[in-house]
Amino acid sequence: MKNVLLPVFYLPPISWFSVFLNPENNIVLEQFESFPKQTYRNRANIFGANGKLSLIIPISHNGKRELKDIEISESEDWRKLHWKSIQTAYQSSPYFEYYEDKIRKIFDIDERNLINFNLKGLEIIQQILKTEKAHSLNVEYIKNPEEINFRERFSAKIPSEFEMEEYYQTFSDKLGFLKDLSVLDLICNKGPESLTYIKNIKQSY
Repeated sequence: MKNVLLPVFYLPPISWFSVFLNPENNIVLEQFESFPKQTYRNRANIFGANGKLSLIIPISHNGKRELKDIEISESEDWRKLHWKSIQTAYQSSPYFEYYEDKIRKIFDIDERNLINFNLKGLEIIQQILKTEKAHSLNVEYIKNPEEINFRERFSAKIPSEFEMEEYYQTFSDKLGFLKDLSVLDLICNKGPESLTYIKNIKQSY
């Protein structure tokens, strides 16, 4: 088993799940890092009618910096906005109707703490994927950890380094294939085949 240190993401990209669900990986999640802006920790990319659409959880500026202390701002109804965006993007996808009720539960999570919200969302996604991958949280921030460090490996700004086969997406006929979106894109378009797809992704360490 390899010990792997993963960041905690909002509706994580497919590549994140390929590392998380790898049976050879013992997963430790990072909670003490200084919160980096413009990352998947509070954003997820989906495939909208006009291409890639970023769903961003607004953050309270309370002066706290460690991820475990970051709070969600409720000054706007972002849950309603995100859910409506997901409905609009995926309502005509092959499996959205099948998983709709379970996905909807993510936006019923009454949690102000970002990392707790993300972890509860992860539980629901694991239920959808029919997986029960165990994980633990780290106990302190270590700049050069002993684990294989994936804290900076997933970028919301540059193309994914992970190799993935193309699959049908709702708007791919018009806009082409968009790689490594939120796992929701895979679930809505490939349904029960999602887990097999994730496990076939090639990883580089």
